[in-house]
Amino acid sequence: MTASSRSYRLARPMEGPQIATVHDIPQLNEVFTEAFTQRYRNDGMAGVRVPPLNPAIWQYAIEDAGDGALCWRDDRGRVVAFNMAHHSGSEGWMGPLCVRPDQQGAGLGKIIVQTGMRWLRLQHAKVIGLETMPRTMDNIGFYSNLGFIPGHLTVTLTLDAAAGDRAAHCLSQLPPNDRTAAMAACLALTTRLQPGYDFTRELELTDRLGLGDTLLLGPPEAPAGFAVCHTVPLVEGRARDELRVLKLVLERRAELPQMLGALMDYAKRSGTRRLAIRLQGDYPEAYRACMALGARVRWTDLRMSADGWNEVPPSEGMILSNWEI
Repeated sequence: MTASSRSYRLARPMEGPQIATVHDIPQLNEVFTEAFTQRYRNDGMAGVRVPPLNPAIWQYAIEDAGDGALCWRDDRGRVVAFNMAHHSGSEGWMGPLCVRPDQQGAGLGKIIVQTGMRWLRLQHAKVIGLETMPRTMDNIGFYSNLGFIPGHLTVTLTLDAAAGDRAAHCLSQLPPNDRTAAMAACLALTTRLQPGYDFTRELELTDRLGLGDTLLLGPPEAPAGFAVCHTVPLVEGRARDELRVLKLVLERRAELPQMLGALMDYAKRSGTRRLAIRLQGDYPEAYRACMALGARVRWTDLRMSADGWNEVPPSEGMILSNWEI
């Protein structure tokens, strides 16, 4: 996520926040590509060009955020900044968010972050967080000046797709009534581990938009765990090569290898080469379990939370919640 650490008066009048819709996807992609390419350039990686995101991913982000899909426009009606603020029950987070390079340094970055935080507080969020690149001191300083505290790293790990002995239950393959009951059981499991959290919307959107599936560990009517994962390419025009886990809930942490095996099998059956899982640093034993299975480190993000709205991992079980789309 990128925004400017400087705070001046806006050079030109801006309209917002407005609610972004799927019709804004081309403009959102343009701002996203320009802003993040500039961020890499500022970090000394002039040869990096950030590609546009898959429109299907943007649709998921916009529908998941709902009224939290915030955007700002210039006097010509063009999107110049946006902040996708999401809440899964009491868990709130922001991303992606950025300001078009020609509008950075004028205070708009501060406005979009504070507006997103205010919206999340109105949704009764108990957690307000985001993730940023750990090497980018400007971003870390900018968010810190707005009251965010750095936490653990989120490490993106990949495992090669591999056939398993037995396929897990998939939400999409259940009859409609059983599917509804399974989603209710997933909510009940999440509530037992972390009261207030609710990933039902993510399950429903993934199923309705055909982005991937939700794997159920154990009987669908009483799962011991579930994982929401996407198989559609993240980048526009790219081939399907990665299964990305967005949410993972386990009743017992010791069942992570079994869940990873099921995900690797699903990756194989869905025609993707590898599984990508974003592992928060709250779970060192899970990290060791992944490495023991041959995981490779691909990326790191710094997880930051607003002071007083920080996340606390469950005392039992495991909840991995991706703060990126």
